[in-house]
Amino acid sequence: MAASVTVCRSCPAGRAGLADALRGALDQAGLVCNVGETDCMSGCTRPSTVAVRAEGKTAYLFGNLTATDIPNLITFLRLYAVSADGNLADARPLGSLREKALARIPG
Repeated sequence: MAASVTVCRSCPAGRAGLADALRGALDQAGLVCNVGETDCMSGCTRPSTVAVRAEGKTAYLFGNLTATDIPNLITFLRLYAVSADGNLADARPLGSLREKALARIPG
């Protein structure tokens, strides 16, 4: 099952088109994810937020994102797709994204 990615459209990056930019990057990378948008995900102290989840896997909420984080999001989504439970053994490939995790919610 493909991961669902939700972008907060109330946050600065969401208003600036982060969801569309991410969709384009996913297409270019050959990754299949459902990218949606929603109003306020309550990450206001560290906007701009993006949530990633898939059935039976750990879910993640990231904050302080900009369009420059898209390559690291693509790396995360590649690793997330091949992880059986959504947990990553090594977060170093995620670059600065690893420091932008706000929450990790068990599946």
